[in-house]
Amino acid sequence: MSTSTQFMHDVFGKVPTMINVKNDPLSEWFSNARGLQGRRIWLVGAGGTGVSGLARLLHKRGAVVSGGDSNASPAVTALQVEGFDISVGEAMEIPAQCDLLIATAAAKSDHPQLVAAAKKNIPVRSYAQALGLLQGGYTAVCVAGTHGKSTTTCMLTWCLLHAGFDPGFIAGATCESLGGSARAGAATLFKGPYCHKPGFLITESCEFDRSFHNLHPTTAIITNVESDHLDCYKSLDEILESFNVFARRLPPATDLGYLLIAHEGAQRERVTRDVSAAIETFGWNPAADYVVQMAANGLARVHHKHKEILRWQPRLFGAHNVLNGAGAGVMSLKLGADSDSVQEALTSFAGVDRRLEFVGAKNIGAQNIRVYDDYGHHPTEVRVTLEALKNATNPKRLICLFQPHQHSRTRLLLEDFGACFSAADHVLLTDIHFVRDAQSERALVSSQDVADRIRKHGGTVECVGTIEAGAARLNEIAQGGDVVVTMGAGPVYRAANIFLGK
Repeated sequence: MSTSTQFMHDVFGKVPTMINVKNDPLSEWFSNARGLQGRRIWLVGAGGTGVSGLARLLHKRGAVVSGGDSNASPAVTALQVEGFDISVGEAMEIPAQCDLLIATAAAKSDHPQLVAAAKKNIPVRSYAQALGLLQGGYTAVCVAGTHGKSTTTCMLTWCLLHAGFDPGFIAGATCESLGGSARAGAATLFKGPYCHKPGFLITESCEFDRSFHNLHPTTAIITNVESDHLDCYKSLDEILESFNVFARRLPPATDLGYLLIAHEGAQRERVTRDVSAAIETFGWNPAADYVVQMAANGLARVHHKHKEILRWQPRLFGAHNVLNGAGAGVMSLKLGADSDSVQEALTSFAGVDRRLEFVGAKNIGAQNIRVYDDYGHHPTEVRVTLEALKNATNPKRLICLFQPHQHSRTRLLLEDFGACFSAADHVLLTDIHFVRDAQSERALVSSQDVADRIRKHGGTVECVGTIEAGAARLNEIAQGGDVVVTMGAGPVYRAANIFLGK
């Protein structure tokens, strides 16, 4: 069986396998400083936030990177502007000269370019496998968890930059302060506990399809663990086992392996079972190793052994972002950053695109309507985001235009979705964004089912159909003093732009 065919069986079959970097024939390319020089790499799904970030990292390492995507997204346009040869459409073919094909997790096994690569015996790796290979040349810092990965990854990178390090990073979201979704960073560390080791590469590490089992962390943060991605996990027990497998990939404490895990909400006893790395916890609970506190004025503090080690005034809304900041701040200190620089960084951090991002305001007479956009698509994310936004903005009304993401997630978490909108005064639901699911899922649940559950919990809700219809309905009902938030992992952000006339 060829390398490409084996990859397709492993990654797109029912039980994905882990790539062992030491045994992978491509490991020399990625771990050697000049091993990628001149290698011709084609990306399937080049417009994905993670994949587009990987393109930049590979280019910095000397690879000749090109690729394709079915949609002309802003990420694709940005790559094209930077000089990458990225094709758009369904009919493109991989180049005649190609040394490696890297595929987004969204690519199906019958994708024409994957089939063509298998026929030509071109090596194929998934995005997660390629990222794991790339980590072989770095001191890898992984950020995992059901929620908060992108924000914490970017916060940690921002903190280390402020402390005089030159970290590489790759995230599943764009951070304007960091110049995008990825940066290459220095090759070697010259201070801190990892001095003279390879430079830091901070990576958002996703549990979808067990992809983070392909990563090779030196240190890691786990922010929380909940039921999600139930299209590839049968139960919370399977998810916990998956996080445990990830945590056990850390090196032992004697080799500087380190795990920082949330004291509450991460099922830490089960996740850390048989983990040989050093383990510490952070959270609100006084029993945590790093105790997080939040004052009435929003001031955040972290105490360790009854001594304050961090204090900052967050710019981002919500207690959940205080926890994200605490995780990033504590890990920064562990990696060698000084507390003054970390506090300054956490205070100045301006956020990540589509994470309670202020989009603009629409004037209505003497008042205005403030408009935000957020990527939240899990019931817990929806709940904490709406609560944080309402508390921070004190609107006349909070109106949420929500696009459910995936039929399977909506169906399996339906009751939770019904209860998570209580902070919103009015909810508009678009049709469910169809992605990855089997066609049969579409007949099993609809936005009307979500609306029925919201009404059962006393909410005011209506189904609007398309994103464009949602924007039109916002124009009809929004009044001066209201706050509007568009929310979801799909293209619902377009409604905010339409409503604002952008």
